[in-house]
Amino acid sequence: MGLIKAAVGAVGSTLHDQWKEAIRCEDLGNNILMKKVTTPNGVISNGSTIIVGPGQCAIIYDNGRIVDASAEEGIFTFDSSSTPSLFAGDFGGMFKEMWQRFTYNGASAKQQAVFFFNIKEILDNKFGTNTPIMCKDWGHPMLNARTKKEMGMSVGIRAHGTYTFKICDPFAFMQEIAGTADEYTKDKLESQMHSEIISAIASVVNGLCGDEYKVEVLELQNKTNDIKKIMAENKFDENIRNRGIQLVSINFEPVSLDDESAEKVKNYEIGGDQYQQQGVLTGAYANAVESAGKNSNGAANGFMGIGMMNMASGNAFGGIASGDRGLNYMQGGEQQSEPQKTNSETKTGVTCPNCGANVTGKFCGECGTKIETQGPKHCTNCGAELGANDKFCGECGTKA
Repeated sequence: MGLIKAAVGAVGSTLHDQWKEAIRCEDLGNNILMKKVTTPNGVISNGSTIIVGPGQCAIIYDNGRIVDASAEEGIFTFDSSSTPSLFAGDFGGMFKEMWQRFTYNGASAKQQAVFFFNIKEILDNKFGTNTPIMCKDWGHPMLNARTKKEMGMSVGIRAHGTYTFKICDPFAFMQEIAGTADEYTKDKLESQMHSEIISAIASVVNGLCGDEYKVEVLELQNKTNDIKKIMAENKFDENIRNRGIQLVSINFEPVSLDDESAEKVKNYEIGGDQYQQQGVLTGAYANAVESAGKNSNGAANGFMGIGMMNMASGNAFGGIASGDRGLNYMQGGEQQSEPQKTNSETKTGVTCPNCGANVTGKFCGECGTKIETQGPKHCTNCGAELGANDKFCGECGTKA
């Protein structure tokens, strides 16, 4: 059994009247991937016509075996006495191999049909991540504290976009997915394709954001060619190919960071170069500043803790000093501390008449003598007023 291609213009010739049946499939559009077409009695008569349209592949099915196939556009005559013609276009070698695998001798036909496959590029398929993809962002590099080498910041991204695919192996698609269904549509495949696409994309993103390519995550949408290259080299879409499907293109919409990663990037940009060296500590620092500002008891206590963190980090954050100066800085301006007073300036009171110690209370702290503080003293000789600490009169020299 096989297909014989009809002569050009045969449709309008007298040969048309000789065709017993014309088996064809209208345009499959963007949703139908495979469609079964047969005759009312399920038998394809010898001499029937099979018409293969643009973007279609026709496989002749006979009692559980594949007897011929064609992916070449045109009109063919079914000849039950001929060997398979395998007019296959790009699938020539594949069709021959599959025919040898499936055919066997001496079988009587019980069911015959033509399965038409949509081999055009299937467009407008959307993908989106349900959970963030974790990867490195080389747009915000950091210093690894252990290795002292630069590394990308660990972030989670939300990715979405569109992809296109096509059936690259009709036999595998029929065997693994569609079977002998009367019709197989794209929507039956979308859920499985979506999960496999996301898995492949996650692998590609980690490859692009790895140590070799060092792509910034927000630039992923501009790396379509690199995405296809990495996917092909590493066979990230192998499960998809095993089902007879090939990814043709993947297009990213602008990538966004999850909330936690967006906060990390914000802290990174606030901390500047210092974050690159002490990123985790800077994140904690920023959180401490925010918490201190929200402290209902006042910011001072919170900022005292920040001053202690500054001292512990060796003042890693540039212009913010440790201790009181750090507190002054955070409160809006550096304040001048008062000069420290000397002992003589801070001592006030009278001299103990017994031991000469300086006394500020009612009794001497050294010998316990009661201190009389009623009014000023006067010289017993000339009556001149004496100071509290005078031992001799300044007028006559009499001992006080």
